[in-house]
Amino acid sequence: MPLFISLVERMSVVITLAFVLTRSRIFRKLLQEQATPYQKTLLIILFGLLGIFGSYTGIPVQDALANSRVMAPMVGGLFGGPLVGLFSGLIAGGHRYFLGGFTALACGVSTTVEGLLGGLIARIYPRRPLPWTVAFIAGFIAEGLQMLIILAMARPFTAAWSLVKIIAWPMMLVNATGIALAVIIIQNVLREEELAGAVQAQKALKIANKTLPYLRVGLNNVSARQTAMIIREITGFEAVAITAGDEILAHIGAGDDHHRPGQKVLTNATLQALATGKIQVAQAATEIGCHHRQCPLKAAVVVPLHSRGKVIGTLKLYHTRANAVGPLDLELAAGLGHLFSTQLELAEIDRQEQLVARAEIRALQSQINPHFLFNALNTIMSVCRLDPDKARQLLGYLGDFFRRNLQHPDRPITLATEIEHVRSYLAIEKARFGPRLEVTIEVDPNAANYLLPPFTLQPLVENAVKHGLLPRREGGRITITAREVGGQAHITVSDNGVGINLDKVNRLLTGEADKGNNVGLVNVNERLRLLYGPEAGLRLSSNPEGGTRVEFFLPRPGRVDVKEVVNCAV
Repeated sequence: MPLFISLVERMSVVITLAFVLTRSRIFRKLLQEQATPYQKTLLIILFGLLGIFGSYTGIPVQDALANSRVMAPMVGGLFGGPLVGLFSGLIAGGHRYFLGGFTALACGVSTTVEGLLGGLIARIYPRRPLPWTVAFIAGFIAEGLQMLIILAMARPFTAAWSLVKIIAWPMMLVNATGIALAVIIIQNVLREEELAGAVQAQKALKIANKTLPYLRVGLNNVSARQTAMIIREITGFEAVAITAGDEILAHIGAGDDHHRPGQKVLTNATLQALATGKIQVAQAATEIGCHHRQCPLKAAVVVPLHSRGKVIGTLKLYHTRANAVGPLDLELAAGLGHLFSTQLELAEIDRQEQLVARAEIRALQSQINPHFLFNALNTIMSVCRLDPDKARQLLGYLGDFFRRNLQHPDRPITLATEIEHVRSYLAIEKARFGPRLEVTIEVDPNAANYLLPPFTLQPLVENAVKHGLLPRREGGRITITAREVGGQAHITVSDNGVGINLDKVNRLLTGEADKGNNVGLVNVNERLRLLYGPEAGLRLSSNPEGGTRVEFFLPRPGRVDVKEVVNCAV
């Protein structure tokens, strides 16, 4: 019992030392999974030294030592793997060998074997984290193995047997308990690290979710200010700032009396981040480098924001206390910088897509307008002498058509407004082709309130006129309908013309074939899919009466009130 109590005291010292080490950020980092060879080397040295410390705290018993030397290599193997356990055991065991005594060789060998055993258990045991009960059993068995090695190697055997009878049970129980306690302590530390990382990740995701609507429009004064306010509210930093290049877009919190939007950057750390494209950490006011004497900012993390491979600005997180930037702050800042850079990349992609869409619409308008204008003017000229009033009416339709064409293509309009645009176009075409062209428009009053992109119906109607009806000598009929069905507006444009090759058109709409001269049809399809999802694209089919039927659906959200409802025959 006296030996047992003494061993517990020594084991407590080793456990206390291990606990103190776990408070070290470097030690915690070394224990993370996927350690590098350099980190494993440091772990080997560290656990080997702890094993040597266990030998020095040993209790002399019959020219031998009862000690807690094996705890460190065993724990090193359980967390670092076989190599860490083996070589830390060699260090501690080699030291024990040179201390001498008739058990020197046996203790040196057993320490190495036990360290390797810990690593093998960690490698083959499937559960993570390793249960403390498994660690206790492993330590108990390992200490039992040490007793067998002493009996097998130490001479004389009678002295070895006498020693084992005294130290076996106390060392097996105490060291197994110490190994289990060390495993519990280290795993709690690692769990704290994981929990802290999870909290930081949750903060970053929450910030990303709240700032997404602002950053998707790009980096400007409004989006930067809203983003900085959200970050400060969630993280608790004393100040948050965002810059575009070397210009301050927003600064929220401490120091906002001299760090003002529109000014050039005042701090050296920000200029360094812009120049190098790397995160800058400042732990003192001198490292921040603000030229204002009364600046309260004492520590900062400056994260560069990237877009298309270039540094376009910075995100800055400030403390008003020196040396206040910790590893979690750095991790959060790096995560936010990556998320914001990604969001800004998406904003730029969206902007480029909108520019391309507008360019295609403008190209479509410029393609249609000259031909349509030339034909319309010829038609009006021929009507002038016979029916001046009708010619004047057609000029009104022509003016209305071109006025609507000049409207912004990125602003949604009501279906009723789009129908009026189509009516102006069809009135001129009907004057041109006379009885060969028949048009019927039927719009449900509820459907007339739905919103859609401008210049959506006209290309479909023109396609039906040019490619469906005009090739027929006798012409034909176009029918435009819009009804509210199941919370959606169902819109169709059908004709009884010569029909089209549906396989070819479907390949155009899916991008398998080049647009060629079909830019209007493809553009309408792509805009509908982009705005309302894949299910909102155009659907083409053959009309049972002959000809072609084109249909699409508009979702309910975004409805507005309009007074005019179209229900007429042109």
